[in-house]
Amino acid sequence: MALSALGAVLQIGVLGLRGFGTGRAPWGNMYEFGTAAVLIGVLAYLVTALRVPVMRHIGLFVIGPVMVSLVLIGFFLYAEAGPLIAALRSDWLVVHVSAAILSFGVFLVSATSSALFLVQRRRESRPPRPEPGLWDRMPSAVALDRVAHRAAVFAFPIWTFAVVAGAIWAESAWGRFWGWDPKETWAFISWVAYAAYLHARSTAGWRGAPAAWINLVGFGSLVFNLLFVNLVSTGLHSYGGV
Repeated sequence: MALSALGAVLQIGVLGLRGFGTGRAPWGNMYEFGTAAVLIGVLAYLVTALRVPVMRHIGLFVIGPVMVSLVLIGFFLYAEAGPLIAALRSDWLVVHVSAAILSFGVFLVSATSSALFLVQRRRESRPPRPEPGLWDRMPSAVALDRVAHRAAVFAFPIWTFAVVAGAIWAESAWGRFWGWDPKETWAFISWVAYAAYLHARSTAGWRGAPAAWINLVGFGSLVFNLLFVNLVSTGLHSYGGV
């Protein structure tokens, strides 16, 4: 836990110094956005572990993907610090992108909890093993499901605000609130997926595994939107080569 907190502090330093050096919010390209998003994931995990001590045992499954992500971000998305491209020079950058970063990081913890819930639920349906192992220290399936739901409840309104703020920014930049650009479309798909998860989580017959799978689909759509739409597809939000 101490090393995770230290890593978060160092990561804050990376973004803070980059912002200080450029004189702008340090999330103007894919490298900065990715670094900030996984930082929020670490902070969300630390807060969850402090509030629910048993959740600190899921750290391997949060910090592990964060470490892999940071390596990939450093190798493939690194960009020299510099001024923003013209399309991003707006006060809405701070509002819209900050909300997207915050919701993405919290959704990471929610998705991790749902994935572990599916594993733990299956284990708990089997006879206990005579020798305790790693999984015996993990939170119960009920606890994991509760954390996944609470994290999604926290992040969903922020993601909703990010989508609305993006539409307002689009109107001032391109003269229309919504144009079904690939990134806009996938942002809406992600929003629908998480709305479906929250509805399923409170609906008899969909609680448990079905709702958890919808949660994972929602996070998968966020990752697809971040990577494929930004780097591969063609549209107003495409930043290939960044």
